[in-house]
Amino acid sequence: MNRPIHIHTHPFRFLLLLEWLLLLAVAITEALSTHFRRFHALPTLTIISLVFFGLLGLRMPRDKLISKILYTALEIFLILFAGVFVGRGIRLFSFLYIILVIRSCLIFQLPGRIVVTTLSFTLFILTLSHRFQHVPAVPMLQERLRFTLLSFALSFGLSLVFVLLLMNAVLAERQIREKLAIANEQLRQYALRIEDQATLQERNRIARDIHDSLGHSLTALNLQLETALKLWQSNPAKAQTFLAQAKNLGSQSLREVRQSVSAMRSDPLHGQSLEVAIAALVTEFHHSTGFSPIYHLSLNHPIPADVKTAVYRIAQEALTNIWKHAQANKVKIDIQTSVESLHLKIADNGKGFALNKNTTGFGLQSMRDRVLALGGEFQINSAPSGGCCITATIPLPRLLT
Repeated sequence: MNRPIHIHTHPFRFLLLLEWLLLLAVAITEALSTHFRRFHALPTLTIISLVFFGLLGLRMPRDKLISKILYTALEIFLILFAGVFVGRGIRLFSFLYIILVIRSCLIFQLPGRIVVTTLSFTLFILTLSHRFQHVPAVPMLQERLRFTLLSFALSFGLSLVFVLLLMNAVLAERQIREKLAIANEQLRQYALRIEDQATLQERNRIARDIHDSLGHSLTALNLQLETALKLWQSNPAKAQTFLAQAKNLGSQSLREVRQSVSAMRSDPLHGQSLEVAIAALVTEFHHSTGFSPIYHLSLNHPIPADVKTAVYRIAQEALTNIWKHAQANKVKIDIQTSVESLHLKIADNGKGFALNKNTTGFGLQSMRDRVLALGGEFQINSAPSGGCCITATIPLPRLLT
């Protein structure tokens, strides 16, 4: 079964309208010229040819080469029929050739456009020579005629080249815009997928934390309360001990809930400076562990909001991991900025871990993803019983001076 020929509408509606206006203007000019005054109008066949030629611009072949060639051949036939065999005006068929070159740029690639442009110029020269071949053989008239033909041919040739270059530039710009629009859409879809994946990972991490820490704490709390109820009548002193332990477990669970809620906030800094936010993290860590990290911040250059959020999240995640897994009693946080980048370092003296056997889940991966998303570098140094050191370097945009 033969594949159908795909016909497309004119890609530039304003250009099609311009073609029709040009055809109408030239036809009216030719009808009012001295050559057509005896007819009072253009011949009927010429009008039909011009109308059909103009309507061809509504539909253009785009797929098969043979359909493009047949389409162009039909246009050339109409030009020759209207401008040579029927009409008498030079302006008429010269502008038809210009329209032919414009349309060839819309259906052919560059080699085909050049071929059609060259063919149009050749046919124009042959037609022009045919028009003046019956001029009387007067030397002065012949010399003037050759000069006129040469200048007219040169002007028309330059016009065709200009139209060809102009259409190539317009089509190239359009292709760039289309590719840019496609790239932007692909980038948007990719960003949405990354955002969804990051959100899913963050939810899984929070779910794991709630199950591992909060779930365990609430289970222990329930056991302490049940034991206290059983001993309340027989041994009130021991029951009071269990109630005190239950109260501590309740406080611990409340802190874990607050940490989970804080991790889900879209703007964890709440408009605060990075210094204030890090200080609040350190204070919260002190309440949870009983010792305060040593931190030093030297932020002498402007920091974008997304970098601030990433640094805060990394510090938050690192302190959470230290509190839950490291069993450390010393933590150092150092954040400094230079003209080109921000440097973050978080070190502890905890039990550490083997890098090739780390199974702590999303925490470290989340930190790494945040840094890489900002075009930075992330590194972890750790060993069993050797503590852990996290370093990150995030580039900062340069401000125009």
